[in-house]
Amino acid sequence: MWRTVGHPQAVSYLERSLGSGRMAHAYLLVGQRHVGKGTLAQDTARALNCQGESPPCGACSACERIDRGTHPDVLRVGLLSDEKTGRPRTEISIDQMREVASLAALPPYEGGHRVFIIDGAELLSTEAANALLKTLEEPSPKVVFLLLSAAEGILLPTVTSRCQRVELRPLPAQEVAGFLEATGMDPEEAQLRMRLSNGSPGRALDQEFLSRRGEALAQAEAMLSQGSWDRLALAAERAASYDKERDAEFLDLWLGWWRDLLLLRAGCPDAVANADHAAALERTARALSLSQIKGAIHSLRAAAEGLRHHASPRLALEVMVLNLPHLEA
Repeated sequence: MWRTVGHPQAVSYLERSLGSGRMAHAYLLVGQRHVGKGTLAQDTARALNCQGESPPCGACSACERIDRGTHPDVLRVGLLSDEKTGRPRTEISIDQMREVASLAALPPYEGGHRVFIIDGAELLSTEAANALLKTLEEPSPKVVFLLLSAAEGILLPTVTSRCQRVELRPLPAQEVAGFLEATGMDPEEAQLRMRLSNGSPGRALDQEFLSRRGEALAQAEAMLSQGSWDRLALAAERAASYDKERDAEFLDLWLGWWRDLLLLRAGCPDAVANADHAAALERTARALSLSQIKGAIHSLRAAAEGLRHHASPRLALEVMVLNLPHLEA
């Protein structure tokens, strides 16, 4: 049973490859965060090692252990926590890829295939990416790599060229809403989360994301009445604890808030994503001009682009907050 929500073409493609015995040695699963890449990779790992008649059955010992993360032939690689700070590191290290290379040279311990899931492949350090490339150039039989990426443009072209690309696009809104209602969620709550999901069902279920969203939207609204010093203090605070993935999400949430303001100014209230903040959004939209809203969106996008290309976090965030409109309290 494939647990991936939506993406029938991607699932069908991998099912056909499995059925014909023509699995490639490496796949690059690309798509925005929470769109289903991790679930599809987990499904594929289970299907490759399933002991049931219709893989992935989800009920056999192999499938259950893969779900628990205890199967000896399936290894998930991602960011580790820094031993000193306890916070996630910013890159997947070469030591991690050296461990992968050592294990990839061995035959499967008990299953049909060794499967390596590289979660956040765009976060590979240059040295780690080159070490992975060497492994991909000389693939061992019965070894499959599944690289997951929300920013494939950052990956080395030599790495991507050795993978079969599988794209997972955002799901239609009503498909996400139907999935949420099928979990037993209240229809009104499902509609709100569908709007916030941006086509990613995992995002709609992420309670921590919803909590972070509340904090980000409160900051976005408060920023409008803050002076330069308060804005610079926020930029310095975020830069001091800068985390690439976390702060990319933070900027994305701010962009969503400003997009809603743009939609309200354009007379499209039904398209607003943050519908539970409708009153505050309408009040703010009336106080800002269309050019101010467009300018803010441009500043946020410029900051996000700069951070993706390794600009100084403090400088990028300072320029952004100082360029945002100011309203008298």
